[in-house]
Amino acid sequence: MGRIPVGDAVEAGLQWLTDNAGGFFDVVSSALLFMVNTVYTVLSAPPSAVLIAIFAVLMIAATRSIGLTLFTVLAFALVVSMDLWPQTLETLAVVIIAAAASVLVGVPVGILAASSARVSFVARPVLDFMQTLPVFVYLVPSVFLFGIGVVPGIAATTVFAIPPAVRLTELGIRQVDGEVLEASRAFGSRPAQVLREVQLPLALPSIMAGVNQVIMLALSMVVVAGLVGAQGLGGVVVNGVTQFNIGTAFEGGIAVVVLAIFLDRVTGVVGRSGSARRRPVAALLALVRPKGRRKEPEAEPAPA
Repeated sequence: MGRIPVGDAVEAGLQWLTDNAGGFFDVVSSALLFMVNTVYTVLSAPPSAVLIAIFAVLMIAATRSIGLTLFTVLAFALVVSMDLWPQTLETLAVVIIAAAASVLVGVPVGILAASSARVSFVARPVLDFMQTLPVFVYLVPSVFLFGIGVVPGIAATTVFAIPPAVRLTELGIRQVDGEVLEASRAFGSRPAQVLREVQLPLALPSIMAGVNQVIMLALSMVVVAGLVGAQGLGGVVVNGVTQFNIGTAFEGGIAVVVLAIFLDRVTGVVGRSGSARRRPVAALLALVRPKGRRKEPEAEPAPA
């Protein structure tokens, strides 16, 4: 069997994009660099002690756990003591930008896939391909289009983290009880109202689970993106590995774990708060759901 030059076709396509849409990618690169620098400037403006206190407030507000709050303070204090605070903020800024972009793309696509069987049929193999493609492969076209630095890391991270948002959004909407939908339509709700006030609130736990997975995947990919010149903790880990400096690599890994635990606990609890939003819909369903008929009282015989 003759060789099929798939790689040559991909390379030719990337070269065509570079030659004909180089200006567009330059604009995208400048916009991404501006956004990540803005987020980093905001994060690095207060002293480390103030930002750690803010993180502790977020943790106790989200989890109501004194133990996790104490862990947050001590863990980030350890990061500061290892002189990795600026790199941690750089990584957090990249994760925020990449995760936000992934959610802005993934959630609408998941809504479309849940409402259209054709969209779901087309999206499913694409998502399978994106999730099974080795993570390092994402870096090659990103570097080819955006060059070396933090921007290709953001682009690769964004594409890599999209599938969980799409899949879990579609799953959450499809799992909404059909009787709830019929009840909302019986009250004259339009499709947009059903989506906004019934389907999305009931699917919120699943959607937030997708957001949580997006953030975790983005964090893991940001570390890998250190191979293409991205700064932050990924650069620390890559430098430690390439220079065979075990201590540096281990310290960078500890900082990544601390950041991952904090983001996981804070974002993971948001989905559970969606149960309160289900109460109005549950009340609506209880109002229209047929109940057992009450036995009519027998009429008393008329007096003679």
